[in-house]
Amino acid sequence: MSWSKLKQQLESFLCPAVYGRVEYRATGYRYLPDKVGLCYIAVDKKNVLNMSDKTNLIRWYQTEQEIKNDSNIQIPISNEEIEAVRKDTKGIVPEDRLKVIARSRKISEHAKELLSAQSSLSKSNFIVVANKFLSTPIEESIESNDILLNILALVDRRVGKKRILNMTENMKLKHPIVQYFYELRLSTL
Repeated sequence: MSWSKLKQQLESFLCPAVYGRVEYRATGYRYLPDKVGLCYIAVDKKNVLNMSDKTNLIRWYQTEQEIKNDSNIQIPISNEEIEAVRKDTKGIVPEDRLKVIARSRKISEHAKELLSAQSSLSKSNFIVVANKFLSTPIEESIESNDILLNILALVDRRVGKKRILNMTENMKLKHPIVQYFYELRLSTL
């Protein structure tokens, strides 16, 4: 789905009280596909959650290197993961190298998960999570551990006043940016 259609669908689910105040913005570079675009959520024309910080890739790489170099972190590799690598490489890679490649992939995924938990999301992650939000029930988005799903659910028109008021205790355990959007929604009631 193109960004403009995705944005249109997300904005159609915005609560009337925050419509016009909360905006989803993303830029891309048509002729520079490897160039990272900007992606952020703005409230009252101010960037609140920037998902395309220029240092994200550097932090991702640093986190990945820390995981690789930390001998205390044991990352198990299953036979299915090795088979997936064998299938991707069409069987021309030696057996011992398959394990190295599978471990490296798993470390990269782990590093990305760590950064995602720290709300350092990429534009591609935003699009994936937004599509997931549009296809799952609102209850799952609210109860999810994903920061972005929580934010999208909090500004959704399907979440009513009573449900917002009943969330107070649960919001104390959430990420500060989720708490910010919860306070924003509370202020509109």
